[in-house]
Amino acid sequence: MAEKTAPYVQMKPSGKQNLGNIEVAPEVLEIIASIAATDIEGVASMRGNFASGVAERLGKTVHGKGVKTDLSEEGLMIDVYCVMDYGVSIPQTALKVQEQVRQTLENMTSLQTQEVNVHITGIHFETQHSEE
Repeated sequence: MAEKTAPYVQMKPSGKQNLGNIEVAPEVLEIIASIAATDIEGVASMRGNFASGVAERLGKTVHGKGVKTDLSEEGLMIDVYCVMDYGVSIPQTALKVQEQVRQTLENMTSLQTQEVNVHITGIHFETQHSEE
């Protein structure tokens, strides 16, 4: 299984004393963003890939699925891939996801995000089982 080789994200300490460096792995940012997005009402699930699907079938919870991070010269860019519940306002729900992800990352890591892009990959329909 290939490991991610993305560099750690450097954070600046906010206190008066500089006790050393603080580095955050990109996977941590993905987990924070994924949990923040799924907390929004109307987000049914996050889109995973084949590996996360297999891991979930084996009983392992994959918290960072559906999120891609990119740290470049312009700043931190987050792509969120999610499935929405049927009947919700997609623009309003996507805006809430953007705001929640941005605010949660800033609160937990003091990192400013340049962009939070929301990609809607599907609609979740409630299935009702009739008992006859």
